[in-house]
Amino acid sequence: MLQSKNLLSVFTHSLLLFLLLLLVSCDSASDRFRLEGRFKNLNQGEFYIYNAENGVRDTIRVRDSRFKYEREMDQPTLFMLMFPNFSEMPIFADAGVSLMMKGDATHLRETEVKGDKVNEEMTAFRLSVNEQTPPEQQRIAKDYVKDHPDSPIALYLVLHFFVDNIDRDYPEAYKLCKAIGKAQPKNKDAEQWAERLEPLRNYVKKGKLPKFSAKDTKGRNIDNSKLKSDVNVVVVWSSWNYESQNILHMLSVQQAKNPKKIGVVSICLDANEKEGRRTLDRDSIEWPNVCDGLMWESPVLKQLGLATAGANIITDKDGNIQGRDLETQKLREKIESMLK
Repeated sequence: MLQSKNLLSVFTHSLLLFLLLLLVSCDSASDRFRLEGRFKNLNQGEFYIYNAENGVRDTIRVRDSRFKYEREMDQPTLFMLMFPNFSEMPIFADAGVSLMMKGDATHLRETEVKGDKVNEEMTAFRLSVNEQTPPEQQRIAKDYVKDHPDSPIALYLVLHFFVDNIDRDYPEAYKLCKAIGKAQPKNKDAEQWAERLEPLRNYVKKGKLPKFSAKDTKGRNIDNSKLKSDVNVVVVWSSWNYESQNILHMLSVQQAKNPKKIGVVSICLDANEKEGRRTLDRDSIEWPNVCDGLMWESPVLKQLGLATAGANIITDKDGNIQGRDLETQKLREKIESMLK
C-alpha cells in the first residue's frame, strides 16, 4: 500500500512537472514569430528580412534548400524579404504566428506563404496580379483597399502600388491612407503615412525646386545654394533599399566624369548615421549627405516633397525641375541629355 502511494506521488509530481514545462513552453512560443521554408533550386544562400519603418534588418541563411527564422514580437509588424535577385516580398508577422514558405528560386514571384489568414490572403492577391500590367495592378489594389480598408494588407498595397511604384500617385495614396485610418483608428502607421503624404497631395513634376535647409553629416549647412551646377540631383536613399543605392552608385560615376557639372545632395533614411556612412565611404562619395536620424519625419523631406527611398528630383542650374522620381537608367539618361 505504501509503495502504491509512493508511486502515485511520483507520478503526480511528474505529471505536474510536465504540465508546468508545457505551460512555460506555450507561453514562450506565444510571444515569438516563426518563419520557415523550402526553396527548390537554392541549395544554399542567404537573403535579408527587414522592417522598413525602423530599419531593423536580419540575415536569413538557406542550408540544404531550407531555412528557419524566429524572433520575439510585441506587436504586429510588416517585414520585407529581400531575395538574392533583389526582388522583395511582404511578410505580416505577429507574436504566436508560424508561417511556412514554399517556392522555387527560379520563379520567386510564385512563392506561397501559408500559416495564417493575412499572409495567405496576401499570397492570393500577389499571385493574382503577377501577370497584370502596372496600371491594372494599381486599379486592382485600389479596389481591394476600398473594399477592405480594415485589412492589415491595405496599407502595404497603398505603399507598394501608389508610393513606391514608378507611376507614383501621391494624391490617391493620401486618400486611401485616410480611408484606412478611419477604418483602423488604432493604426498609427496609416495615420503617419497620411501625414507624410498630405504635403504631396499637390505633387507636381514641374516648377522650381522648393526652398530647403539642413545640416549634413559633417555639420555643414546645406540649402538651395549648393545646387547651382549645370545638373543637380537630390536623392533619398537608405542602406536597406537596393534601388536607392543603385542610384547613388550611378550618380557617383557620373559626377566623377563631370565633377564641376553635376551637383548632388543625398538624404539618408537610416536611423543610424554610421550605417549610412559605410555605404557612402564604400563608393568614396563626398557630396553633402543629410542623415538626421528622424527617418521619414525628417523636415527636409517635407520641405522638398519627398516620401520614399529612391525618390529624386533633378534640376538645372536655375533650380527648374527637369524630372522627378526617375529610375536609375532614366535618371542617368536625363543627366546625359542635360549635359549635352
